[in-house]
Amino acid sequence: MRSDESDGPRAGLDYPRNGKEFKQWFAEETSCRAYLERLRWPEGFECPECGDPAAWRRSRELWQCATCGHETSVTAGTIFDRTHTPLSTWLAAAWHISDRNQGMSALELMRVLDLGGYQTAWSMLHKLRRTMVHSGRDRLQGDVEVDEGYIGPVKGGEPIGNRALVGIAAEVPKRGGIGRSGGIGRIRMAHMEDISEKSLTSFIAEAVEGGSTLRTDGAEFYRHLPRCGYVHRPLADAPTADPERVVMPAAQRVASLLKRWLRTTHKGAVSAKYLDSYLAEFTFRFNHRPVRRRGLLFYHLLRRAVEIGPVHHDELVRDPED
Repeated sequence: MRSDESDGPRAGLDYPRNGKEFKQWFAEETSCRAYLERLRWPEGFECPECGDPAAWRRSRELWQCATCGHETSVTAGTIFDRTHTPLSTWLAAAWHISDRNQGMSALELMRVLDLGGYQTAWSMLHKLRRTMVHSGRDRLQGDVEVDEGYIGPVKGGEPIGNRALVGIAAEVPKRGGIGRSGGIGRIRMAHMEDISEKSLTSFIAEAVEGGSTLRTDGAEFYRHLPRCGYVHRPLADAPTADPERVVMPAAQRVASLLKRWLRTTHKGAVSAKYLDSYLAEFTFRFNHRPVRRRGLLFYHLLRRAVEIGPVHHDELVRDPED
């Protein structure tokens, strides 16, 4: 992702420059609603049913289409759909999450926003994470390292308890080592059920553009990649080579950073059941690391929040953990 903001959203106009400006912009519910309307309908109101721009306000919250009569609000059909939490609280949550380089846990969010309960903070945080990975995003291209590894608790150098398998794909420079000529590009990650040709093919097809060059270890289950439309460049000659001894700097660095993030920000208390949500946040933060202004992350987060469909609490989980 490019870090040049000259042709994109502008600080102080499209998003707050700092915390002081954030408080000035969003002191009232009406200003929060107006900002979301600006993000959802940048060219002016558009009916979600018929697409007609002609409409009038029925109230501070409701619009009515002049063509088909459909009534809607800026929050309908978004992650804020049917929320009982004030929009000012939602925007404050998005700001705090964006403003912290390493993010925050639900417990921290509850304390910072003085929310009434842990489940409210947990639900808000996971809904916002849903916005961090959207369908239709560009797949990785060029030279891409692909690897897989386990995430989970370790004691004395040995794994304990349940561990989750994660697929990792990372764009790498064509020449030179990581950190010497552009470093790691964008990444994609996903929780996988098992190490099999079927699981790996599904992950790679969703993460990497066809025709790209894939660098992997010498494992046999990667040998089918040329049949799937990829150029395969195994970094180990023999299929029997120990994957732990194959140096894959990009994928291994990403895995190391992910484990450290889970251990520090979330105290390692992440179960496999909810891992994809955390992978989404980590991927979002990693791919947006060139962004200089934290307020721009806030802008991107809220813009996606009004673009994706509703995410209701019972769709997330019935027994929340963090």
